[in-house]
Amino acid sequence: MYEYDVIVVGAGGAGLRAAIAAHEEGADVALVTKLHPVRSHTGAAEGGINAALREGDDWELHAYDTMKGADYLSDAPAVDTFAKDAPKEVVQLEHWGMPFSREDDGRVSQRPFGGLSFPRTTYAGAETGHHLLHTMYEQVVKRGIDVFDEWYVMNLAVTDEDDPEERTCHGCVAYDIKSGEVEGFRAQNGVILATGGLGQVYDHTTNAVANTGDGAAMAYRAGVPLEDMEMIQFHPTTLPSTGVLISEGVRGEGGILYNDNEERFMFEHGYANNDGELASRDVVSRAELTEVNEGRGIEDEYVHLDMRHLGEERILDRLENILHLAEDFEGVDGLDEPMPVKPGQHYAMGGIECNENGETCVEGLYAAGETACVSLHGANRLGGNALPELLVFAPAPASTPPAAIWPPRASTPAPPPRAKLANSTPRSRPGCWRTPKTTPSRTGVLWPNPNPSCRTPSSANVTAWRNC
Repeated sequence: MYEYDVIVVGAGGAGLRAAIAAHEEGADVALVTKLHPVRSHTGAAEGGINAALREGDDWELHAYDTMKGADYLSDAPAVDTFAKDAPKEVVQLEHWGMPFSREDDGRVSQRPFGGLSFPRTTYAGAETGHHLLHTMYEQVVKRGIDVFDEWYVMNLAVTDEDDPEERTCHGCVAYDIKSGEVEGFRAQNGVILATGGLGQVYDHTTNAVANTGDGAAMAYRAGVPLEDMEMIQFHPTTLPSTGVLISEGVRGEGGILYNDNEERFMFEHGYANNDGELASRDVVSRAELTEVNEGRGIEDEYVHLDMRHLGEERILDRLENILHLAEDFEGVDGLDEPMPVKPGQHYAMGGIECNENGETCVEGLYAAGETACVSLHGANRLGGNALPELLVFAPAPASTPPAAIWPPRASTPAPPPRAKLANSTPRSRPGCWRTPKTTPSRTGVLWPNPNPSCRTPSSANVTAWRNC
C-alpha cells in the first residue's frame, strides 16, 4: 500500500494545480492518473483564461458576465471568489513561465470571447491548455511530487455508515495498467478527485476518449450527490467528422459564420443582433442547429466558419494550430476556404457537489475541475472560464486527518491548514442526500432521491443564494 498525506486522482490542469496547492501547504502529495499528465485533456483547451487584468475592466464585470452567461443560475459567492482570484492565478502562471501571447509593449495579450463585455481572455496562441499543462507539470517535477501515471483508479476507500454525511474517505484502489497490479493508496488528509469530464457518453463530443466520468461515478457510489447534471454545454464550432474543437478564439479574432445561402445568419436571422458570432455558446449552438433544421445548413449537417479575411499573418501568429486541425481532419485549408463546423458536446457544468474549498459531504473527499460542481457555471459556461476555475478552486486539504480509522503516520509532519480564500463567503460543507433511492431526472440521469439538506450561507449573502 502506498501512503501519502493527500492523493490527487487525475493529473490534468485541475489535478496538477491541486497537487501544487497541497504541496505548498506542506503535504506529502501523490498524483494517480490513468494518463501521463501532459497527455490529459486540458491540453485540448485552445481558447484561453479569462481574468480582469487591464484598466477599464474589473472583477465585478467578469462576475456579471459569468452570472449572465449562466442564465443567472450560478452560486453568487462562488462567482465572486472566482472573478476576484482569477487575475492572481494568471499572474502566478506568468511567474511560473507560462508562454502567454503578448502585445508589442510586452503586456499579456487579451482578446474578445463569447459573452464577455470586455476582451479579457489571455491566451498562448491556440494552444493555451497545452502550455498550461506543461507549465504546471514543470512545477510538479520541481517540487518532487510523486506521479503514478497509467494507474487506473477503480474505487474510493470510504467507510460504510448508513448516512453518507458520517462517512469518511481514506484513500482509493487503483491498478497499474501495464502490469495489472492492484494497490491501495492511503490518504492521511484527503483524496481530491480531478478526473475531468464525461463527454464520451455522447456520440459527438470534443472530449478525449479518456473522459468517461470516472470521478463522478466513484463519488456517487460513495454517497455524494451529483449537482446540475442536466446542464451540458454544446460548443458551436467542432469539426463534423471527429468532434475536434475549433477554438472560440477564431470568432474572437473576427471569424464569421455563414449558412448555405452565404448569409451571416447570427445577424441576418436575428439570433444575436448585438453580439453576432460572439454571443454565448448556447446561443450560437442553437442558432446553428436551427439553420440546419430549417434547410439552410450545408449538406444538411453543418455551417461554415470563415477566417480568410483575417489575413495570413494574423492567422499564423494567433491561430496556426487551427489551420493544422482543419487540414488534418477535414482536408480544408483555412487560408483559402471556410471550415465546416457544427455543435458538439463540450463541457459538463454539473458534477460532484462541493463548496468553494472543494469539500464534499463525505469527510476527506474533495473535487476539482470539470468533475466538480461549485455551481460556478450555472446553465452555461462562458468560453475562457474553465481554465481559471481549475486554478482558483484548487483544494488544499487541511492538516487534521478526517478520522482515526488508521493511526497517524509518524514519519510525515502534518501540513498547516490552508488559509481561507480571500474575499469569499464559502458555503458550508454540502449535506449528502440521505437515501440511496434513485429517481430519473428529466434528462434520464439517475439521481439520489432529491431531498438535500439546505446549505446555509452567512446572513449577509442570503439574498444572493439560490433557494434550496
